[in-house]
Amino acid sequence: MNFIAMDFETANRHPESACSLALVMVRNNEIVDRFYTVINPQMPFDARNIQIHDITAEDVKDAPTMAEVWPHIKKLYQPGMLVCAHNARFDTNVLRQSLARYDLPEPHYFVIDTLQTSRLFEPDLPNHKLDTVSDALNVELWHHHNALSDSEACAGILIAQQREFGDEAIKNLVTQV
Repeated sequence: MNFIAMDFETANRHPESACSLALVMVRNNEIVDRFYTVINPQMPFDARNIQIHDITAEDVKDAPTMAEVWPHIKKLYQPGMLVCAHNARFDTNVLRQSLARYDLPEPHYFVIDTLQTSRLFEPDLPNHKLDTVSDALNVELWHHHNALSDSEACAGILIAQQREFGDEAIKNLVTQV
């Protein structure tokens, strides 16, 4: 399977406040490349968000904005590309709102949500949080709420589920953005 696993962290409750982004490129069920950056959201950080991901305004003061990051990654979001995320509604909304903030056009791609796949394929878990699912499937999650670690874990979850349940079961859960 070929796809990109995506994870954002935000500075506050606003989806356009992306402060870090990771993309993990998977080809033939193998991670072949990684992209990680902190992002200057140009807005205040909430203490609760800092507590979750440990990224502060000081950490991103010299970082690029999403408008500056986008030209380097937009080629990955071609029509037909499959993007996976754990709680994809959150991450796709962060991407959409962060681009809209800078009047950048929204890309169109296919998406699969490993939160949704985990609820379907792993119904007996106590919850379907990324760390719980990672543990259950023996997928490494080396630092929860670090965008790169979360993206790698998300990729590992989808790869494990595809191997166990097959392409058709996965394809049935893909939607278009």
